[in-house]
Amino acid sequence: MKLERLKQLQPYLWTLPGALTEHRAEVLLYGTAGLLKTMDDKVLEQIANVARLPGLVGAAITMPDAHWGYGFPIGGVAAFDAEQGGVISAGGVGFDISCGIRCLRSNMRVEEAAPHFAKLADTLYKAIPAGVGEEGHIKMNHPQLDQVLRGGAQWAVGQGYGSAADLEYVEEQGCAASAVPENVSELAKSRQRGEMGTLGSGNHYLEVQVVDCVLDADAADAFGLFEGQLIISIHCGSRGLGHQIGTDYLVMLAKAASRLGIALPDRELACAPIKSPEGQRYIGAMNAAINCALANRQILTHLTREACNSVYPDIRLETLFDVSHNTCKKETHEIGNEQRQLYVHRKGATRALGPGHPMLPERYRAAGQPVIIGGSMGTGSYILAGNAGNPAFASASHGAGRAMSRNQALKQWDGHTLIHELAQQGILIRSRSLRGVAEEAPAAYKDVDQVAEATELAGLARRVAFLRPKVCIKG
Repeated sequence: MKLERLKQLQPYLWTLPGALTEHRAEVLLYGTAGLLKTMDDKVLEQIANVARLPGLVGAAITMPDAHWGYGFPIGGVAAFDAEQGGVISAGGVGFDISCGIRCLRSNMRVEEAAPHFAKLADTLYKAIPAGVGEEGHIKMNHPQLDQVLRGGAQWAVGQGYGSAADLEYVEEQGCAASAVPENVSELAKSRQRGEMGTLGSGNHYLEVQVVDCVLDADAADAFGLFEGQLIISIHCGSRGLGHQIGTDYLVMLAKAASRLGIALPDRELACAPIKSPEGQRYIGAMNAAINCALANRQILTHLTREACNSVYPDIRLETLFDVSHNTCKKETHEIGNEQRQLYVHRKGATRALGPGHPMLPERYRAAGQPVIIGGSMGTGSYILAGNAGNPAFASASHGAGRAMSRNQALKQWDGHTLIHELAQQGILIRSRSLRGVAEEAPAAYKDVDQVAEATELAGLARRVAFLRPKVCIKG
């Protein structure tokens, strides 16, 4: 991205001038000069287009890890007011609806676990179905799947996958309200028939990590973290069902925009007013997909516990937090000393509630919400805590963010060689696809340290702990 097109407002905040003359709202970009330079110019074009959508409140925003996506840039945040003609856009949620990370803390130290890491890697690889179109042992007909789409992680716990204690540390206590399974197509449900309890492919992973460094002792204590502790992160979403919902509703929302005379700056930003029949239908289907993802991560948590317990009989794995980063949620935000109900799109961005927020579990209320910035295989990850007064609708970065396309990565790296090199660094990779490993090469992503630092210095969330990878299961 060419920085000369931007105006720097603060050390970690930039804007795109010309809002008044271009008939759009303000555009705000969070990050360092170095991070913004690594972003494709398409990011700026896309977020400027978002700023032209009706009913936008405040600015169209990008996070420090932003990169080009479909419609919205990944790392894009935008809030809309239904009472002012605000819209909902499938491109502002993404195809992998409710993709997110479930983080589990353990009672085990790395020195106890390390002698059995190879056995753990093999056991997890066998226990966790992963890969393109990979199905698990759970097979569902449509009426059974409708129960999942209504109940989310609460349904999964009711079926014996985990315990009620998990739900306290999951967004929305594990179940998104206003889910309407009837708004989900038969094709979408068919694609999910055998995919509950599966990891998927692409950037999804299950990673065994160690708390390498605590950066905020008070927040770490609240989160139950300590140096040398074994942590497991599960990154996945709503699988084929969510992707099909995105595909189905892009067509429906584009027709609605045409019918209602909404001039789309980009056809990928297909949208409809929140209060329109089409907007309400998409919201019902989207919430059903959120519940699918929450149930999926709950099942994977259960499978992970079983696998780990077979290797380490005394290990305990507790849910630290489960947070999505591809959603649109109805939330209350203070705008100009007024409390307003807004629909906040976060695509590749994590909700990051600050200290004292009533939606937080009591254990975390003084510290703020756990925020997870994931790396890619050989790179580390961060746990952060949300800040009070977050200026981006309580949003933060969700990961390192791609620095190059998958095709570019394939030209530079070989999967087999990468696995060998990472093993020499003490990181064990298990994957069904060498191509997938190459596409997700650590160097294909931005520097996660820079992203986490920029997230903190921009006031979005503060760093609590750095996690170093030990075992990574990929699709």
